Amino acid sequence: MKTFTMPGTDIVAPNILLGLMRIADKTDDEVRELVRTARDSGIDFLDHADVYGNERHGCERRFAEALQLTPAQRDEYTIQTKTGIRDGYFDFSYEHIIESVEGSLAALQTDRIDILLLHRPDALVEPDEVARAFDELEAAGKVRAFGVSNHTPRQIDLLRASVRQPIVANQLQLSITHAPIIAQGVAGNMLAEQQSVTLDGGGIVDYCRLNNITIQAWSPFQAGFFTGVFLGSPDHPKLNAVIDRLAAQYDVPAIAIATAWITRHPAQMQVVLGTTSPERVAGAAQGSDLVLTRAEWYELFRAAGHIVP
Repeated sequence: MKTFTMPGTDIVAPNILLGLMRIADKTDDEVRELVRTARDSGIDFLDHADVYGNERHGCERRFAEALQLTPAQRDEYTIQTKTGIRDGYFDFSYEHIIESVEGSLAALQTDRIDILLLHRPDALVEPDEVARAFDELEAAGKVRAFGVSNHTPRQIDLLRASVRQPIVANQLQLSITHAPIIAQGVAGNMLAEQQSVTLDGGGIVDYCRLNNITIQAWSPFQAGFFTGVFLGSPDHPKLNAVIDRLAAQYDVPAIAIATAWITRHPAQMQVVLGTTSPERVAGAAQGSDLVLTRAEWYELFRAAGHIVP
């Protein structure tokens, strides 16, 4: 498993992390097997959110109840969670951030969160309130590092005007088929092509690279916005033919090739696995160290329907 020190932190992280948004109805044994398989594959970075589950903090609580980590075992994991989504609206107020973190700490049965992300942009954000919350949480030792999710360059700049701590991560949707944050740059300035349209406020991948922000790719196997996976889908025959050929060539499962397409990018991204299948976790982990050639990377990109002028 390839690891790196996340810029702005002392956290040594794998380039694949395990997302736990779908464990609410899993048994203790199923949760333990999932996390154990990830750990055995080198994945010791776990992703949560206060909103995941059948109730607020539901998946965080399910994880803690199933694992029952000792303090020493807790130290073996990097635990990340998110805040900001409420019922029908977003909330980055000082009060909500503090309340949410306290709820996450209690649900996770831990004394600190390694990384806290602001989940989705709040149109009513007051950066000074976010800064006040971050300062208080850091000073109390309750949060080690801070980041965002689904944020544009200007939204991050707005936060950074008040927030003292580095923004260390930005979690963004990315897969071979859903890749506007990459595809736009390839087709820039092509007036007639939809691919050339900027959807993120202006080059979020380059912005994150320039500012030492780790991109965490969520839904890495989704064809679109929760429209189903592209792996094995009859809707993507050309792409799957290339994936299957490369999988056979490298002697790995197809999911490893889909993972390697993201980890091959020089932005040193992390892939967020959302599956609850231990087999798929282990398969995806095989893509961590697999370095596709430029020709292979672009072949997958073209096969997914993106334009290479």
